[in-house]
Amino acid sequence: MIQHRDGASAPDDSSVPLSGAPVRVAVTGARGGYGRTLLAQLRHVSDQTAAVLIDPDTAGVRQMLLELGCTEDGMTVTDDRAAAEAAVHAGRIALVPSAEALPWNSVDVLVEATGRVDVGTAYATRAIEHGVHVVMVSKETETVAGIALHRRAAAAGVSYLPGDGDQPANLLRLLDWIERVGLEVVACGKSSEYDLVLDPATGRVRQLDVEIDAPSLAELLELGDDAAATLAARAEAVTGLKRSAAADSCEMTVVSQYSGYLADTESMHYPVARPDELADIYAERERGGLIAEPGAVDVFSMLRLPGEASFAGGVFAVVRTGDPVTWELLRSKGHVVSRDGSHACIYWPYHAMGVETPLTIAAATGRGAVAPQIPRTPAPHTLLAARASRHLASGTRLAVEGHHHEVAGVAPVMLPGSEARRGAAAYYLLGGATLRRDIAAGELIGLDDLDGVAPVALDAFADGFLRP
Repeated sequence: MIQHRDGASAPDDSSVPLSGAPVRVAVTGARGGYGRTLLAQLRHVSDQTAAVLIDPDTAGVRQMLLELGCTEDGMTVTDDRAAAEAAVHAGRIALVPSAEALPWNSVDVLVEATGRVDVGTAYATRAIEHGVHVVMVSKETETVAGIALHRRAAAAGVSYLPGDGDQPANLLRLLDWIERVGLEVVACGKSSEYDLVLDPATGRVRQLDVEIDAPSLAELLELGDDAAATLAARAEAVTGLKRSAAADSCEMTVVSQYSGYLADTESMHYPVARPDELADIYAERERGGLIAEPGAVDVFSMLRLPGEASFAGGVFAVVRTGDPVTWELLRSKGHVVSRDGSHACIYWPYHAMGVETPLTIAAATGRGAVAPQIPRTPAPHTLLAARASRHLASGTRLAVEGHHHEVAGVAPVMLPGSEARRGAAAYYLLGGATLRRDIAAGELIGLDDLDGVAPVALDAFADGFLRP
């Protein structure tokens, strides 16, 4: 029997690796960017091996493996389960197009990375039923079905963990460390995916491949005595850029469900900030910061100059300091401490995607030393709900699209989980559904407003948010 981080034991079946044998990993959505970063790294992890890769584009997966140094003899492309099982047992990677060809008894851990709620929920459910551990990378699935899937995994005696390498798991690990040493969290969160890079010589700001004129920012590089006014002026200067994304709200909802920390405002604050200002910005309002209630989750847009290091979509927590002598000593060593010494910011400026996920795979199978020190069970603290940002007509078919997995005309909002019992739908249940009625701008979209919600995702949502 293998002991997991929560003390549960894995069932004695063929899905549990023999002692010393490499952990056999299946990856869904293998053709995506996350899948590639994980597969590239698994080639350097001696006790883990890619066994089955699932993606409709098996030809694309094959080409990717060749680019990563795998030989033709090292893989088998098939849509037959028996052939896939034979390939794994022969030491080859099986490339299959769907779950129907996935040999569950040849897999120890499933890494779910499709980003699709219906598909991801179905894969995770089947993995749990087969005694296979689940590492959940699809944060969209996590916001809808994660609570239910965690419960089902616990009942089955297998692990269900958010994957290291994306911000939710990274921030939860940081919070584990912070809480274990006894620091009080006032706010926590991440930087947005793309920095605001200001060139003072031209007055232009670049965000990824978009540039705008923002000459006033050069005069706003210092927070100044009136932080609120400076933040408002910075936000005004970059109004031409899209700084918020559904992915951000999605990730912070996952953190909330596992930690109990809540959004300070339903769309989060998104201050334009520099890392050395975070301890001041994320203090309570009575101290000149943004936070109304301690224990908030949020996202900031990083402002930097060309050549300065990025926060890299990393994670942070702002804590109360306590002993002033201790924290003045730490300030002298370069730590971020507020100007009045009352708050400090602790941060990890990275999220390395699949490069980090072997840590979670090891933890899932009881082989890792990076399991959280404080057990966390997700609960419906926050619902990622859907608020119409414009009028939506009855009969509109909704789709989750684009790099940030957003629904056109619908804004994601972080609300108390109790709103689900009042009828609010989860944002990612909208994908593929059709509106039964007109929805006015600013109105929440309810479950009763939708036709065609994916049954497997709806059932898991109900288990997590609506049923005792």
